[in-house]
Amino acid sequence: MQLQIKLSSLYVLLTTLLLSPPAVANPVTALVTGITDGDTLTINAQNQNITIRLACIDAPETKQPGGRNAATFLSQLAPVGSSITVVPVAKDQYGRVGVVFGKDNRGGNVNVNVKLVENGHAVVYQQYLINCPSSRQDLVRAEASAKQRRQNFWNQTNPCMPWDFRQGKCSTAAAPEPQQQGRCDPSYPDVCIPPAPPDLDCGEITHRRFRVTGSDPHGFDGDNDGIGCES
Repeated sequence: MQLQIKLSSLYVLLTTLLLSPPAVANPVTALVTGITDGDTLTINAQNQNITIRLACIDAPETKQPGGRNAATFLSQLAPVGSSITVVPVAKDQYGRVGVVFGKDNRGGNVNVNVKLVENGHAVVYQQYLINCPSSRQDLVRAEASAKQRRQNFWNQTNPCMPWDFRQGKCSTAAAPEPQQQGRCDPSYPDVCIPPAPPDLDCGEITHRRFRVTGSDPHGFDGDNDGIGCES
């Protein structure tokens, strides 16, 4: 009987350890020094240069359709030279993995990982969701919303998941960038929005928080901060 109780207790302990989310390290304030791709950036923290991969998400690779747009969007959320907060959650063979928080226009905290998924610039990495217990539901809801709106990465007939692309299960050729197709207004260099007329508003397009330069014929950048359709 005592042996059975000990074995039962050991089973409960092992199950708890295996299923419990990892301990979250203390947040680190850092300076963004570079954007590698849609889910990787470099930071300087305590005079150390560190590469951070964004936890629980996977952005299209640079050679995939949407890969360069994902990197551009990340650079808008966490511009080089800006201060961010990183919550380390894991470490893998490529380096450190964490949840990144930037600032919105009002100075409030923004979960960069969630924002990338919400805008269709990254997908949820289901097998690693245990690393993000506090934002797990937000990530799942954000992806469902982006898929329903066919936002960016999801605006493809048969999108190839980034992990499949890395394993060579999809075409290695990237689709032409929107501006190379000749049907896009140059005021919006990172997304493809047709020139006026007709005049469009934010409710008639799927893109959010894109860079605006030039004349902005559709008037997407109402507060003239260089970012269109911010909400």
